[in-house]
Amino acid sequence: TRPRRTATLAAIALLVTTAGGAQTVTLAPEIVTATRTPQAPTQAAVTIQVVDADALRANPAATVDGALRSLPAFSLFRRSDSLTANPTAQGVSLRGLGPSGASRSLVLLDGVPLNDPFGGWVAWSQVPREGLDRIEVVPGGGATAWGNAALGGVVQLLTPAPRTSTGHGAVLGGDFGTRSVEFTHTQAGASGTLDLGGRAFATDGFKLVAPERRGPVDLPAWSRHHWAQARWRQPIGQTLAIAATVRTFAEQRGNGTAYQRNGTHGNFGSLAVDGQPAADFAWQAVAYAQDQAFASTFGSINASRTVETPASDQFAVPARAEGASWTGAWRHGGGARSGLGADLRHVRGETREHYTFTAGNFTRLRVAGGEQTTTGVFATHDQPIASGLRAQAGVRIDRWEDGQGHRRESDRASGTLLRDDRYAARSGTAFSPSVGLLWKPATAWRLRANAQHAFRRPTLNELYRPFRAGANVTEANPELRTENVTSTELGAAYASGPLTLDAAVFRNDLHDAVGNVTLARGPGTFPIVGTLAAGGLGRQRLNLDHTRVQGVELSARWAATPALSVTAAALLNDARVTAAPVAPALVGRQVAQVPRRSASVGLVWRAPGGVTLAPRLRALGRQFEDDENQLRLGAATVLDLGLSRPVGRRFELFVSVENLGDARVETGRSADGVVNIGTPRLVSGGLRGRW
Repeated sequence: TRPRRTATLAAIALLVTTAGGAQTVTLAPEIVTATRTPQAPTQAAVTIQVVDADALRANPAATVDGALRSLPAFSLFRRSDSLTANPTAQGVSLRGLGPSGASRSLVLLDGVPLNDPFGGWVAWSQVPREGLDRIEVVPGGGATAWGNAALGGVVQLLTPAPRTSTGHGAVLGGDFGTRSVEFTHTQAGASGTLDLGGRAFATDGFKLVAPERRGPVDLPAWSRHHWAQARWRQPIGQTLAIAATVRTFAEQRGNGTAYQRNGTHGNFGSLAVDGQPAADFAWQAVAYAQDQAFASTFGSINASRTVETPASDQFAVPARAEGASWTGAWRHGGGARSGLGADLRHVRGETREHYTFTAGNFTRLRVAGGEQTTTGVFATHDQPIASGLRAQAGVRIDRWEDGQGHRRESDRASGTLLRDDRYAARSGTAFSPSVGLLWKPATAWRLRANAQHAFRRPTLNELYRPFRAGANVTEANPELRTENVTSTELGAAYASGPLTLDAAVFRNDLHDAVGNVTLARGPGTFPIVGTLAAGGLGRQRLNLDHTRVQGVELSARWAATPALSVTAAALLNDARVTAAPVAPALVGRQVAQVPRRSASVGLVWRAPGGVTLAPRLRALGRQFEDDENQLRLGAATVLDLGLSRPVGRRFELFVSVENLGDARVETGRSADGVVNIGTPRLVSGGLRGRW
């Protein structure tokens, strides 16, 4: 347990310091993500779900994002996790709020945005697992504190800040040539502490196309990645502390055929200063920088899947992000709290790619990109107003600017310029207020109500980069408007003895949602999207006037005995387009990639002999691949199993089985009937230790 002062300093502004068990969803003593200031979970007017370190390590999933799927409110753009998914499909959606490759939820590592500067997706491979303290998920909340991209909520991964020498590590091996080694170590010295961590991971992967349509071109989707991190923490006198962090990451992936691959590498650094000049006031100032590069190739495959033709070579996507922030937190008499802060984030990026493959060569070059700056200030206040009743309010104002937008296309052989678009700078102001009430009519009951307004600027990728995937073409749109959402929630929680229950009714009214709208079907040549092959679809990113996402989220936990606990959660969700003048046929259609129902049930049993058994059952309702609801992905039920046994005081052996029943999980479907599938049965095991 950390000393109180250290916990306060770390929690108040884990702004930007980088550095269920699987089913068990527990509440930490204090959470920081909802308002950027520390508060007890029982005093928050929004839904907060916390997965602690023990629950995360016991989860049978091979990846962190896979483990988070124990929470039905959490989903990725597609049903595949980062074990095999292309990074551009790893965007996060909370409560089905319009999934896309660009996350509509903000993902943070110790307060630092993990969303890609160019595309908004999340490279989950770069985050630690053994070294995490907890993960906080705030669906439908947090926008007042965090601003741009927190449209659907916030997911924050938090690492510990121990003051004594300690460490964790794990070695893993499994099916499909999967192997991994990861460690974290803290070395305490006389003047400060040094945190070191790293991981090396590889898998030979499995084939992504369903057996009935596989052909000679289909290969296992392999991946390799590694990262290393160092953080130095140094107290300065009695009231200040400084932390410097550096991190490097590299990844290579094969995407299921010989030609289709992608790679990412990046470097990150941050400097944070914490201050606590008084018992009732603390602050943090932070500066950070991220430099990242991405490359990817896409192919077109014939109907018999015997021949693959290169479609594009996105050979370089350099992107940078810089940011700075300051946050202060005050504790007042009577249990009131206030927060005040300001932040700045600047991103710039550009895609450089070859396209139009003819006679064995790419004949054209495209360079497109731009930059974005968002500056915001916010204030929050939490005040008891009567016995058992608290009121919470916040306000945030952001100024955003898009500039240097460009798209140049040229003939590679002659250098002739075919297109040279320069887009006018655009700017605007976003207002993000929030209000909430929390009422405790009895010791066991908590009732809550909250509402917030949030925004998201389209990413550089959405604004400027068209792309081709197989026979399908999607055009960019530099005129995309800012997405806005008004979210409301009514919730009730009951906790008595071993039983905890929670229910929330929510509604999100999303305006100007960016969607890939189908404009044409091949074969033929069409305006905007150009030439399409037979079975190909031509789409463009367009704003849909209004999308309504509403539903009910339920969860329960029963600690039957100290050795046995059961958790269950479900999300009933209705996400539909309700107004779309640009595509009237979509009105009434379900939003693509959002299931109507999802649920999970898990059990953790600490059996005699020290063995821990952790099965998890996940049920996924049917959903649609496309905006027109023509391509259906079937429902699936997946059983996972975790098993561990201690070896001495510091080590444990563990075995994990994902998809024990080898269920078919459809992750994609094309217009020509090709179906992609998710992780089949995957058995892995290894040794985990702490020191």
